[in-house]
Amino acid sequence: MDTNPRTGRAYKRGPYKRHPAAFKRAVVEASFAPGASVSRVAREHDINANQVFLWRKLYQDSLLGDDEPALLPAHIDEPTRSPAPVEPIRTPAPGGTLTIEFGTVRLHIEGRPDADTLAQVLAQLAARC
Repeated sequence: MDTNPRTGRAYKRGPYKRHPAAFKRAVVEASFAPGASVSRVAREHDINANQVFLWRKLYQDSLLGDDEPALLPAHIDEPTRSPAPVEPIRTPAPGGTLTIEFGTVRLHIEGRPDADTLAQVLAQLAARC
């Protein structure tokens, strides 16, 4: 553990500092100024030079970040109502029972239904569901 040369006591590491992206950009841009020294810029801002070098790399890779999250545009379309898939109709045996489930509707038919009437009923169900 490192010790403070003036007091002879060990340094205590405090919590990490969280610098805003605008501050990071300002420090990096100051370090890129002609004749600027990264060490001097770091000392002026009371941060470690290694931190400035990391920020410079992130800055050059366009990864330094923003202070606020970016919002993406969104477009919501009107919901389309598509009918639930219809299973093929099986011809029931004479005197049997036919049950058709269509979405939330259940149609229960006894006997042998007329094909045209059944087609009209199914068309009406499809229009309402």
